[in-house]
Amino acid sequence: MSNNAQTAEEFGSDSNLTARIKRLGSGDKKLLLSFFTVAAIALGFGITFGVLTAAGRAGIISLDNNIAYRLLGMHGVTIFFYWLYFVQAGFVLLLAAVYTDGAGSIFLRPLAWLGFLAMLAGIIISEYGLITSDTILLYDGNPSLLIDAPGDGTFFYLGYVMLSAGLLLVGTPALATALRPKILGLGKEWTPITFAVVAWSGLLLVSAVAGANAFYPPLMWTLGWGAPVVGYAMSWSVLFHNVHYLPLMATVVLWYILMENLTGVKSVFGQGFSKVVFAIYMIFVPPTSLYHLFLEPGMSESVLAVGSLLSLFIAVPTILVFVVIVASLESYARARGGRGLFGWIKMLPWKNPVMAALGMATVNLSLGGVFSMVLIQNKLAVLLSDTFYVPGYFHFLTVGGVSLTFIAMLIYVIPSLTGNQVWRPRILALLPKFLTTGLALFGIGGIAAGYHGIPRRVFNLGYHVDDAIEHVDPPFIWGALMGFVGAGSLVMATVMFIYVYALFRMLFSTNARIGIDVTKLRVVDWGGTIVGRQSAWVGPLAIGVMVSGMYFFTILSFQILDSVSIITRGAGH
Repeated sequence: MSNNAQTAEEFGSDSNLTARIKRLGSGDKKLLLSFFTVAAIALGFGITFGVLTAAGRAGIISLDNNIAYRLLGMHGVTIFFYWLYFVQAGFVLLLAAVYTDGAGSIFLRPLAWLGFLAMLAGIIISEYGLITSDTILLYDGNPSLLIDAPGDGTFFYLGYVMLSAGLLLVGTPALATALRPKILGLGKEWTPITFAVVAWSGLLLVSAVAGANAFYPPLMWTLGWGAPVVGYAMSWSVLFHNVHYLPLMATVVLWYILMENLTGVKSVFGQGFSKVVFAIYMIFVPPTSLYHLFLEPGMSESVLAVGSLLSLFIAVPTILVFVVIVASLESYARARGGRGLFGWIKMLPWKNPVMAALGMATVNLSLGGVFSMVLIQNKLAVLLSDTFYVPGYFHFLTVGGVSLTFIAMLIYVIPSLTGNQVWRPRILALLPKFLTTGLALFGIGGIAAGYHGIPRRVFNLGYHVDDAIEHVDPPFIWGALMGFVGAGSLVMATVMFIYVYALFRMLFSTNARIGIDVTKLRVVDWGGTIVGRQSAWVGPLAIGVMVSGMYFFTILSFQILDSVSIITRGAGH
């Protein structure tokens, strides 16, 4: 690998992401840094709320029930809606400006600033509402909890409505930035990245509309200006599905971009195929939301059957992008002399903190994908959806896959925006392994806890039998499994806090003594390699392993749930 080591500036400086970013104007850079700064703040607070919640669940600290549920709600709102969407807003504006031929800057930047201010107001209002409301709401904001006191939810829904407005105001300039050169005839044919950004912006606008559709009616109701909300479960499911899968699309788009910048490798399948793959997200994501209604009463068998069938298509575009990236890397590496089924992987620049993060993100996203495909099957969803199985698998996706990829991208782009250095790259290159270790403890413990019926939204695990007055302690295995969850959460939180600290050092400090210029991070230059006909088996093999894992864990899930004692299983309902 050492013979191939280059700096990013040494290959394709005109097309390299860092060079493109440096050519942006100061106004664009200030806007982007505003999004990324608030995103980092939201991440820090979200981690704090999350680790306190997990520590309380594991019995490491003692939490009053009201405080515990309030922390749980703040964790979900801060991470799932604000961290993930502030950072995506910045990315989609950045990529539209730097990868669209003929753009060069963010079009309609004042509109994007209004979007930022609306989102900033949203997070402040949301947090205020969660802290001060007498009625405790979780991140889904179910209006049925507010029947006796509708006014308690006003700030909660207002924050979400402001977020939706902000996403609409941000998505529009991003889309316009990509479309304007095309309409004016200023640019060439869209690259796959620009095409992906257009799809990304489109789904961002869809999410904004879905958010307004879900949260505006209950906001009007809490103000006394509208009727009680009917059909909230459907509108929430449509919204949740979009805001759940949009970050996954963003993740694979960033994989595509970063791999090209770290290795010089372009898709061996051609630009046309990559565009088709990104377009599939627009086709497959919206209609697959039906599976979120599996637990709703009164759903017909035909709806459940269609939902189960559509759920099988959810992972298709993500898997295709994964195959494109891995097959391309493998083909180039073998053309450069890589040998053995996995030997070529050693040629990648693993000492680069961005590459290290992407490697572990791929592993974690694969694990989360396998367990998610188990959960979204109709017969298993009924048994597992209200158990700790959900946070157990979900953190593989949100923390280990999506958030780790977003952090990798921030590490790569923030120094180019600020002129500062990458903070302690050797330490950052080690963090993904420790994060994955914590995730393994949390995820495996959580999934096993779900199989044993531990509920995901109940802090006091003791229960009563047949309405008896006497309190019954939970089974010993429950406490042991939640101990794994607590230990994993502490490891995860420690790693994530270090990442947040590193981001702030790159945002506000030159790091002259403890950093390195982003263009000096270790990469490999395979861009000029003639690939020819090279075998590339690792990508398809990995997909085969994932599918086999899905079948294995599906069968195992039925067997485990059938064998768990009735009293233990019943305690989770």
